[in-house]
Amino acid sequence: MSSTPLNTQLPRYIDPRKFAQQGLGLEGNIAVSELSRLMDVSLNNSDEVKVVLEFGVDEERHRVITGQAKCVLTVMCQRCLGPTEVPLEAELNLAIVWDEERAKQLPKALDPVILGEGQADIYTIIEDELLLNLPMVSYHDEDCVERTSFGDDEAEEKAESSNNPFQVLEQLKGSPKS
Repeated sequence: MSSTPLNTQLPRYIDPRKFAQQGLGLEGNIAVSELSRLMDVSLNNSDEVKVVLEFGVDEERHRVITGQAKCVLTVMCQRCLGPTEVPLEAELNLAIVWDEERAKQLPKALDPVILGEGQADIYTIIEDELLLNLPMVSYHDEDCVERTSFGDDEAEEKAESSNNPFQVLEQLKGSPKS
């Protein structure tokens, strides 16, 4: 496969079918600020996604996109609500198809990407794959919230038993019926 030179900025619109026919590759970066749905999660718009893509035709004549997208995303910790960094990596193994009928006929090893004829937004494809790999809950690896005790547990239990308003009901329940 031939490869295009390293771009610092990955082109947004390409014709993936032509790239696959020619066996081209792309390598470059995408600013998180260019990916609106990922930007909604990120606290730092200067984060960048490093992307390496190879386009080609496999043995079964499927036009495929393989590669990976990596970044370290700054997100909100769900424990302390402070910023934390989450490494995010997506392995791409996609087959370019025209419609859902052809997508159903693909082998399980390939994920379909349904594209019309002509130019396609490669950023959207990469953003979809990254969002699928985003963890459900993000938090620091170490304990970021101190566990505190608000008092002596034994003292609280004694106070509860002496000030229990249902203590009278408990005594009535235990008394024999006449």
